[in-house]
Amino acid sequence: MTRRPIVVALLVAVAGVLTLDLATSRPLDPFTAPPLLALGSGQASGGAHCASLPGS
Repeated sequence: MTRRPIVVALLVAVAGVLTLDLATSRPLDPFTAPPLLALGSGQASGGAHCASLPGS
């Protein structure tokens, strides 16, 4: 068995997932999106592993 059928199957699967995602998701609203980098903005992080720091 060569690698070509496996690569083609993988590319078809990735294309299928991307097509499904694009077909079922809403377009992004840039006015409600969180900032990519909030360095020095005073906004607290939420939802990531760095948001679960131990409190006092």
